[in-house]
Amino acid sequence: MSGAVGAPIEAPNGACAEAAPMLDSPEKGVRARRLSTGKVRDIYELPSERLLIVATDRISAFDVVLPQGIPGKGEVLTRLSAHWFELTRAVVPNAFVAVLDASNAAELGIDADPAFFGRSMVMRRAEPFPVECVVRGFLAGSGWADYERAGAVSGVELPVGLRYADRMFEPIFTPSTKAESGHDEPIDFARMQQLVGDEHAEAMRLRSLALYGYGSQRAAERGILIADTKFEFGLLDGEPVLIDEVLTPDSSRFWPADRYEPGREQPSFDKQPVRDWLSASVWDRTPPAPDVSAEVVHATAERYQRVYELLTGEPLPPAVSGGRS
Repeated sequence: MSGAVGAPIEAPNGACAEAAPMLDSPEKGVRARRLSTGKVRDIYELPSERLLIVATDRISAFDVVLPQGIPGKGEVLTRLSAHWFELTRAVVPNAFVAVLDASNAAELGIDADPAFFGRSMVMRRAEPFPVECVVRGFLAGSGWADYERAGAVSGVELPVGLRYADRMFEPIFTPSTKAESGHDEPIDFARMQQLVGDEHAEAMRLRSLALYGYGSQRAAERGILIADTKFEFGLLDGEPVLIDEVLTPDSSRFWPADRYEPGREQPSFDKQPVRDWLSASVWDRTPPAPDVSAEVVHATAERYQRVYELLTGEPLPPAVSGGRS
């Protein structure tokens, strides 16, 4: 179904070197207790109130994990999040400690298989809030569906006559529930206040908008539009701090600025090829998901690799671009 992939976005040197994807982190590969398994991440408990968050190469769409993984995806998510954590920690506090690799495993006191290196983050342990903080700068995805139905997104009323992918007059904050399974549900800010308290809700709203503003400006300088993104916060030392991935292809829609044209679907640097392929299939969005074509897997891997290099200005480490030695 090549037409569902969209026009190709070239990877560096015209290709993306792909190793076998990691679909599950081996529990025997690290001396730690696994606390949970999510759609993409496996979380392990470490001493001293820390967590090891392992980004596998699993990919989900429409809240269902797909049978195939995206080679190199876990390393891209981890290293790109670390990039943003370091850039923004002076403005928005976070729980990030380090990316686990061969150079720091012993110092961090973590006995882990090299398969964990490059794709695992050591984080301070926080108490997660039961909401996701979504910021939208453009009208797309579920936000567009809500707008078509009600003229508003998460209770935020928008002008009449907007087109798909139109840029907002200013970014809007549209929180949602954080479901353990199934679909996250959009909520308005008043409901968020009921769930987490007025003070924490306002702090998360302001910090989310600040992160989006900084990230979208920096990305635009590199030729990327961030259509929307989501952040997750937890309570640490009495205040909301970032606890999960930041401005990655899994948590955001990244569009090439030079091909932006409102009123239609946009080419993307994220997992949109997977969403498009599934939308064009006969799948009813209930588990299990169908096998995704090799072409779509490859196209998505290229986009993950390319957006990492564009946003960081650095080549991908060998574990991402060339497989493990």
